[in-house]
Amino acid sequence: MNDVEQRKAAKEFAARWENRGDEKKDTQTFWSELLTEVLGIEHISEVIEFEKPVQLTHRSFIDAYIEKTHVLIEQKSLGKKMNQALKQSDGEILTSFQQAKRYANELPYSLRPRWIVTCNFSSFYIYDMDQTFGEPKIIQLAELPTEYYRLKFLIDTGNKNIEKEMQVSMEAGELVGKLYNAFLKEYKDNSNEESLRSLNKLCVRLVFCLYAEDAGIFGEHNMFHDYLKRFEVRDLRRALIDLFQVLDQKLEERDTYLDPSLKAFPYVNGGLFADEHIEIPNFTEEIRNLLLQKASAEFDWSNISPTIFGAVFESTLNPETRRSGGMHYTSIENIHKVIDPLFLDDLKNEFTALQNITKPKIRKQKLLEFQKKLAGLKFLDPACGSGNFLTETYISLRRLENEALTIISNGEMVLGEIYDPIQVKISQFYGIEINDFAVSVAKTALWIAESQMMKETEDIVHKPLNFLPLKTYTNIHEGNALRMDWENVVPKHELNYIMGNPPFVGLSLRSKTQQNDMDFVFTENTRAGRLDYVACWYKKAAEFINNTNIQCAFVSTNSIIQGEQVPILWEDLFTYNHVSIIFAYRSFIWNSEAKNKAAVHCVIIGFAQKYINDYKMLYEDNQAFKVAHINGYLVAADDIFIKLRSKAKNGYPKLVQGNKPWDGGGLILSEVEKETLVLKYPHLSIVIKPYIGSYEFINKKLRYCLWLYGVEPSLYRKIPEVMDRLKIVASAREKTKTLAVRAQAETPMLFSQIRQPNKDYILIPETSSSSRKYIPIGFMNMNVIASNSTLVASGANMYHFGVLTSNVHMAWMRTVAGRLKSDYRYSPSVYNNFPWPTPNEAQKAKIEKTAQAILDARALYPDSSLADLYDELTMPKELREAHRANDRAVMEAYSFDVKTMTESTCVAELMKLYQKLVEK
Repeated sequence: MNDVEQRKAAKEFAARWENRGDEKKDTQTFWSELLTEVLGIEHISEVIEFEKPVQLTHRSFIDAYIEKTHVLIEQKSLGKKMNQALKQSDGEILTSFQQAKRYANELPYSLRPRWIVTCNFSSFYIYDMDQTFGEPKIIQLAELPTEYYRLKFLIDTGNKNIEKEMQVSMEAGELVGKLYNAFLKEYKDNSNEESLRSLNKLCVRLVFCLYAEDAGIFGEHNMFHDYLKRFEVRDLRRALIDLFQVLDQKLEERDTYLDPSLKAFPYVNGGLFADEHIEIPNFTEEIRNLLLQKASAEFDWSNISPTIFGAVFESTLNPETRRSGGMHYTSIENIHKVIDPLFLDDLKNEFTALQNITKPKIRKQKLLEFQKKLAGLKFLDPACGSGNFLTETYISLRRLENEALTIISNGEMVLGEIYDPIQVKISQFYGIEINDFAVSVAKTALWIAESQMMKETEDIVHKPLNFLPLKTYTNIHEGNALRMDWENVVPKHELNYIMGNPPFVGLSLRSKTQQNDMDFVFTENTRAGRLDYVACWYKKAAEFINNTNIQCAFVSTNSIIQGEQVPILWEDLFTYNHVSIIFAYRSFIWNSEAKNKAAVHCVIIGFAQKYINDYKMLYEDNQAFKVAHINGYLVAADDIFIKLRSKAKNGYPKLVQGNKPWDGGGLILSEVEKETLVLKYPHLSIVIKPYIGSYEFINKKLRYCLWLYGVEPSLYRKIPEVMDRLKIVASAREKTKTLAVRAQAETPMLFSQIRQPNKDYILIPETSSSSRKYIPIGFMNMNVIASNSTLVASGANMYHFGVLTSNVHMAWMRTVAGRLKSDYRYSPSVYNNFPWPTPNEAQKAKIEKTAQAILDARALYPDSSLADLYDELTMPKELREAHRANDRAVMEAYSFDVKTMTESTCVAELMKLYQKLVEK
């Protein structure tokens, strides 16, 4: 079904089910019609199971379960409230979602739902069980004609072969790593750069040969294995050199008297075997066994995924990733998050529409034109690494072409008008990569992909297609993309799309070379030094696409849409390069490492100068939303830039950083040190005060400090332990390069920066884990000294606490705050720019009441730290309910719709309020 057909079907479905629906008699009909008529499922009985039995304390039944996508459905009758707790048959009082979760907990682990949907025929409440926060996304039946695409998760099974391909590709990577290590030991100087380059080339060639013999490219199966098996260990090196030479020779140029076993090998071409002088060490029994037995006889290379294996292969042999012990790859699922909304979804919709043309002759002609269109598209990845984005894009286009060929050929051998049935070539795919070895891997991955897709085409057109000698050439260029003119790689008037996953390097980790690259790219933006390295690719691409229809999409760490980076980068791109964001994925976890999966919080941003659609797509929490505009914070709002403000809103407490000791540890005491001093000098108890930083506050740890501000020197001057500590302070300050601090060596008894409130205050941790829904905030006594890792608001009251700890403020913080790695980095700017609500007296009183309830709920667990209480897996029910009540009270003060508002729409409304504030 194409988009038009689905919209029409959704409209008819919504109209038919308006104001009707009984849980007992209509559930199966409702869901069967939705899946078949709207989502296009043909064999409904193979997809959804109704009344699935589950054993609780009694036998019960799940209303509906979709096993392929792990969706559990709990259905209620029309008019039933989804959030209302009702008494169950066993006496428990549960909401629909709680009832569904109870069923889920009793299913085998392999069947546990990824999604839970509760429905009352007029509303769909969708819970993504992979998300930390359990708030549902809500779709109304009446919205289905425009929102139907948000239900595609019900049937989206993805590629069934991905898991198998991934496993095989990872095993292949392990084998390459073992071969690499075994050969490395035999080099005379295994630290020599030329030797290492030769070893990398050797591994690339061996992988191609191993793949070629299993995929039938060489002709006979096991041909490479059988050739080498004839030789003793001492002769294997020479045999391999001879083979590489033959693979690079045209048949007519070969020695007439060549050994028949060598003569049988085809000519490869493509430059893979062109350098005959690479350094190849002697073989050992270990290498012989690894190559002939483990890697050849016992392993089938024909099923590897070139997309995954290329990246695994490159990282296996990359010294940096070898040292870290991890194989890195970008999952196929994540690659499609980039390429699908950029171009592939539109191509698939276009193909579906052509597929449904009823007149065979017209359909065939249109499909031939579509095939030519696919062959005319050109793609550039300017940081291509091992080529996984290019490889997956090539495979996706070839699969579309093969689907078209299936209809065109109609099961017959293809001759005549399309003598060469394959028109999509790897020569359409361009890459730039700074690492020479990654360039070789990218080329090899594309060749393997070409071979695999050719096999699929052979089954469609029913005739053999010759893969060798290589006829299509890869356009992967070695060089620094930030210093190159991309038009020397591909003319911009021929290019359609730019995509990729440029390097993630933050400000503190940049090398001198990378800093120079940034200065080279951002010649006129004096603030660009504060940006992440990845911003260079955005700027370079934005300049390249000037006055073109080229569309771009990059993966980035989410820091470029947070904090100070937003006005520095996006104001530049919007104002001077005239780009607009055409689609975006808000922050999500990007798993890019296979062995040691490192969770990186990323965004995907698509942008262009010219765009044909009158809407943009914003993806959040696995849901898609059509919006009119996306700004630099990836919010559906106008282009607003939150600037640094030094003052809080009039009438609100000032937020400042806590006290900075700069003491070399001299003023800070552990609990044991404090007890020892007080036991010996009891009068010191009045100047030793609790000292709290973000870590101590969140984890309920105790530290103390000497607080000698305003204290008579006579109280401590004759105490050796105190004086020794002051000497440490003075010494630490004298050694610093900061002049103001060096001057403070004369007053070692005082903290370097003193901002301690003279009344009780609210404390906000400067750094807090992003895995928490709420930053833990609390009231502190004025005698507790706040460290410079905290922020303090003197004289703040219960109303301020309620608003600051609400989901509204947290949504604002998550959008505009900076990050330390992936942790939240709260700053006065977050607070000073925050648009507070303007509640009436009743609303304000309600917030004060719900805020107190949060503190009361915490008090029920006196032995637990805030880390314990705010962990999403261990947060007590009373505390969660108190926060939800407070969230509702604050949202009501803003007149926000509690039921339907998402985090991004909340921030969009806050930005409108912010705009009004700055315009005053």
